[in-house]
Amino acid sequence: MATMPLHRHAPGRASRAGGLRRVARRLVVLVAAAAVGAGLLAAPAYAEPSVDEIEAQIDKQWRQLEPTIEQYNKVRAQLKVNRKKSDDLQKKIEPLALETELAMNRVADLASRYYITGPSYELGAVLLNAKPDLLGEQMAFLERLAAHERQQIEGVMKIRKKYDTQKSKLDTLIASQEKQEKELAAKKKQIDAEIKRLERSLPVTTVKTTNCPTINGVVSNAARTAIRTACAQVGKPYVWGATGPNSFDCSGLTQYAYKSAGIYLTHFTGAQWNEGKAISRADARPGDLVFFFSDLHHVGLYLGNNQMVHAPRAGKPVNVSPITTMPVAGFRRPG
Repeated sequence: MATMPLHRHAPGRASRAGGLRRVARRLVVLVAAAAVGAGLLAAPAYAEPSVDEIEAQIDKQWRQLEPTIEQYNKVRAQLKVNRKKSDDLQKKIEPLALETELAMNRVADLASRYYITGPSYELGAVLLNAKPDLLGEQMAFLERLAAHERQQIEGVMKIRKKYDTQKSKLDTLIASQEKQEKELAAKKKQIDAEIKRLERSLPVTTVKTTNCPTINGVVSNAARTAIRTACAQVGKPYVWGATGPNSFDCSGLTQYAYKSAGIYLTHFTGAQWNEGKAISRADARPGDLVFFFSDLHHVGLYLGNNQMVHAPRAGKPVNVSPITTMPVAGFRRPG
């Protein structure tokens, strides 16, 4: 019986094949590790914020700043009113002071005349006159004269005291408001610096402004005029405290729009809320004012269809935008 030959691999070939397999496995591991490492190197530890994220940061910061700006507007509006009141009172006090001084001079002259020189010639003649009726008439005249002077002075001094008291209160109020105005300006400056820091990191972009749409359902000529005026400001920059014609803040724009229609609104959102008739959202019409946030720190001019024209914030010009981007507090109808 023939014996089949037994085929054996050469020791050298088997060793080489196993080594290649081991090298291949190591290469796969190395390539995978390199790929993972490359991925880790390519992805930064902290990704740069996107334009939208930076805008959101600015919007968040702005929600802290805008109430301060509107409070500043409130104080400035109050200062304007109180300074006028103070000036009016001063004009009334000046003639009263002169009248008081003249009356006091007349009394002083009368007193000195009788104290230094004694009774006048006419009174002396009366005292030497035997007719008692004439003496009584003269004495009564002098008493009436003194009483008249006294009443006149008392009346003038009473009125002057009234106005002095009112002016003193106003001066105290104005001093307090001026202090508050400085404090608000300092606070606004601090927050504004943070806004500018965020804006410096924002890439240069072109801000798109949407023109006002065709308006239907306007309730009055005043509203129509206000809408036309406000829409003509689209694209103009936001500047805090500005009331036009080249730049605006939110309440400055609505004040400017309605001023063109002959309706004066205070440059302060809180005051504008009270200067119009309350309107439900269902009954809101183009030309109504729409207010936002529980503290009413933002306002726009409603255009209908959930759209408004408003001055949004620093870095964003007057624009048309949806009212749904902020919590609506309510609507008011000026006039």
